[in-house]
Amino acid sequence: MQPAPLPPDEPFRLSALQALAILDTPPEERFDRLTRLARRLFNVKIAAINLIDADRQWTKSAQGMPTGSLPREVSFCAHTILRPDILLVEDTHLDPRFADNPLVTGEPYLRFYAGAPLTVGNGARLGTLCLADDRPRQLSGEDLQLLRDLAAMAEQELMAAQLATMCDLTLLSNRRGFMTLANHSLHLCQRLKTRAMLLFFDLDHFKQINDTYGHAVGDQALLEFAQALKSTFRSSDVIGRLGGDEFVVLLTNTDPNQIDQVIQRLEDEITQLNREHEFKIQFSLGMTLFDPQIHSGIEDLLNESDKQMYQQKRSKRNRILNPLPPTPAPPPPSADGASPGLASATPVPGADPEGT
Repeated sequence: MQPAPLPPDEPFRLSALQALAILDTPPEERFDRLTRLARRLFNVKIAAINLIDADRQWTKSAQGMPTGSLPREVSFCAHTILRPDILLVEDTHLDPRFADNPLVTGEPYLRFYAGAPLTVGNGARLGTLCLADDRPRQLSGEDLQLLRDLAAMAEQELMAAQLATMCDLTLLSNRRGFMTLANHSLHLCQRLKTRAMLLFFDLDHFKQINDTYGHAVGDQALLEFAQALKSTFRSSDVIGRLGGDEFVVLLTNTDPNQIDQVIQRLEDEITQLNREHEFKIQFSLGMTLFDPQIHSGIEDLLNESDKQMYQQKRSKRNRILNPLPPTPAPPPPSADGASPGLASATPVPGADPEGT
């Protein structure tokens, strides 16, 4: 048996797969109807939609076999994602990659396999729509095109799932997408013993922007702030819009001592943006360094950072509502040119200090 090598874009591919937030989810009719159709059209024993995770093949939908997981090393589909088009194995007994595979020598005794790679919008091949049988088979050119067409339909459903994890306006991860990616990143940090930090942003006076300039300008402010976050932070950082005017960034493998420099870069970019229009983008910020002894997951980081952010926001409001008293202006000089304040500091002997 020859396990499939890793694709050259494996980290990027796994990140895209996690962003779908589809692994380990219940069966869905929109995928099941495709595997039912594929099995009927090709008259095969098995039709499935499989996704290739870091160390396993996970089945989203299957006809003729149970859903669940298989070790990646025995997966036929792990070979399929290495290529841009269909992998066709007409007789597994004649292919040295698969002849002694446990799926061939034991249940379900596969003799035939055809898999079409499933690609999302960013080009990552996440899995396959595949056919399998316990007897050798051949596919015509028309059959192969039909399999490609069915795979394209499966890709559309995966894209719909991806859109469900993204903010339509900013194209950042929404709450669902962020939580999935952030938890995955935290687990990776724990395994590699690297640091992580969560930043929680809330735009100040955002309602005032909407009320004064309209919701279209409010959307512009949200979009510009999202772009500023994307240009300031690394592509490896997880950026999301939780909703409304709340944004979050999870920094992994980062040095907390450099965070002030990063925030300064963001503030400089916001300052430049604010010169270009009448409304002003301002934000309050809460930050929490991940400690696995204290924080069980991303929810704990969000709660702690949210509290810190609101403390900063309240502090700003208090400075506005309770400003420091103005410094009194110095009194005008007396007729002899001396300062009355200085003169009164040294009273004349016998004089009434109250001036009565």
